[in-house]
Amino acid sequence: MEDTIPVIDLGPFLGGQRRAFTATAAELGRALRDIGFFVIVNHGIPQVLIDQAFAEARRFHAQPMDVKLALRMNEHNNGYMMLGRYAVWTSDVNANDKPDLNEAFFVKRERGPDDPLMRAGRRFAGPNQWPERLPGFRETVLAYTDAVDALGRKLLPLCATALDLSRDTFDSAFAESQFSFRLTHYPPVAAEQNQFGIAPHTDANFMTFLAQSEVPGLQVRMPDATWVDVPYVPGSFAVNSGDMMQRWTNHRFKSTPHRALPPVGPPRYAIPYFMGPHLDTVIACLATCQGSGDPPRYPPITYAAYLDWWYDANYNAARQRDVA
Repeated sequence: MEDTIPVIDLGPFLGGQRRAFTATAAELGRALRDIGFFVIVNHGIPQVLIDQAFAEARRFHAQPMDVKLALRMNEHNNGYMMLGRYAVWTSDVNANDKPDLNEAFFVKRERGPDDPLMRAGRRFAGPNQWPERLPGFRETVLAYTDAVDALGRKLLPLCATALDLSRDTFDSAFAESQFSFRLTHYPPVAAEQNQFGIAPHTDANFMTFLAQSEVPGLQVRMPDATWVDVPYVPGSFAVNSGDMMQRWTNHRFKSTPHRALPPVGPPRYAIPYFMGPHLDTVIACLATCQGSGDPPRYPPITYAAYLDWWYDANYNAARQRDVA
């Protein structure tokens, strides 16, 4: 079943080879249309930087609990989330009724005090919380998110071309992406019935980039409703589209259900990068994704409004403040 999830080689496209743009856009479009999940190789991000980001995830979660709780998640969804305090309760993939078995630390785009969104007090544009006892953590995390953000923006013209739109269609919306970066620790703990490392869900954002690790756990629900393991390809990223991609394209591109099982044996660490457009971007059905027999399925909505609803329903920072 592993070959059902496409592996896309970005090397020819990123290297500027003749006809590679058109061919890669076609591959990407098929993957987004048929599955909504694929693996990319030869993506250009140095393996040493990926390894450093994983090392920071391990280093953060190895800290004493009181140190992590000092950075408890705030209303911007920045900071530390304890084990068992979250699930995607709004999921229409599964009746999620138990909290997920992972702990995580969240970072958004780094903004200075003069940033317009910061000065306006906008939610999800608040300051990040950084650990004081981990020298180099902030610098490594920001270098990594910069690299993945740049990679994501390189794929935008491919997405637009696959939708029969001009190459620059998404450029302005993602000139300052609204991303969330999550450093996750899945301990090898026993799960109750209908409990997961991360329960079945779809992502709220546009596209998610997950650097792969050797410890298995991530599964994708295929079009025939079967769950399959994401194949491990060394040095690759697993990529999936999310709810914003699906809404923008009127379901032409999928927002694919996925889940993570608790690890057996060593713990699993994951560093997903959730890429979304600027907070004020209006997500309205694209012109090439509607017609007389296929009207828009959703009314227009800003990305900020969607995030307000999604985070309040699923993450609710107030749950992180109740510590025994």
